Amino acid sequence: MSDIVEVAAAVMLRAGGSEFLLAQRPVGKVYAGYWEFPGGKVEPGESVRDALVRELQEELGITVTACHPWLTRRHVYPHATVRLNFWQVTAWQGEIGITAPLEHSAVDWQRRGTAASVAPILPANGPILKGLALPETMLISSLDETTPAAWLARLERRLQSSSDVLPPLVQVRDKTLPATARAAFAAAVVELAHRYGAPVVINDDAALAAACGADGVHLSAARLADCKERPDFAWVGASCHTAAEIARAGELELDYALLGPVMATPTHPEHPGLGWAEFARRGAGNTLPLFALGGMRETLRDSACLHGAHGIALMRGW
Repeated sequence: MSDIVEVAAAVMLRAGGSEFLLAQRPVGKVYAGYWEFPGGKVEPGESVRDALVRELQEELGITVTACHPWLTRRHVYPHATVRLNFWQVTAWQGEIGITAPLEHSAVDWQRRGTAASVAPILPANGPILKGLALPETMLISSLDETTPAAWLARLERRLQSSSDVLPPLVQVRDKTLPATARAAFAAAVVELAHRYGAPVVINDDAALAAACGADGVHLSAARLADCKERPDFAWVGASCHTAAEIARAGELELDYALLGPVMATPTHPEHPGLGWAEFARRGAGNTLPLFALGGMRETLRDSACLHGAHGIALMRGW
């Protein structure tokens, strides 16, 4: 097998993170005319970040001032096997193609959550486009200290006032509810969330997810371990506590994983949590977007992203 080519790939975000950039490969290069995320090979002795900064300066004529790791994908092309290290770039100096000549045939800003308006796109980028359509906030139901009606009212207030780039992903948890009550609650959540364009996943119950019209399922770590193939839903994720569990979720081509607890939580105050350094270590090289879980609140979103998270999962902190 040929050596793996390390590539730094930039997911450049603007307009508050609602738009991302695609670039068209120029004539004379492999896959000329295809659209891709800008970037290039990591040179010997170079870090991924340094390669990203250098490539964007060479290709787009800009200087990166803020970026963070996101996810990693491996893809086998006929001419090479590449490991694409995707970083999100959120700030830069200079104007694309104006500060310096543009090396691509063209660039185009795309809206997150909508189908790409350019084609063809390099085959390795399908999961990346889906990842960019994944909300950056997950809201998890918890009826331990409230009623279904009160929680639904709270959810509606949150959806009405949402400033998220994409409407939050809602997870119906509460597995100890009687079956009839859980089914009624799940149906009510789906009806409400869909009115605001928010997708819903049901924790550990594919039959209920299908029956109530949810968008997918969320697997517990135990269910993930027993899972042989990806459930047939638009969105499928899993709760993970170890790097091995994240890798297993990636092997099944799930859409996201929850990793935590990062901080101490009211339900388990005796557990100090992983902390951000350990969160980053366990998530390093992840092939799918990660939500930071456990003690999360809006003020920790930036810290989560800087340590490789796609977003945050909130049970009480919203």
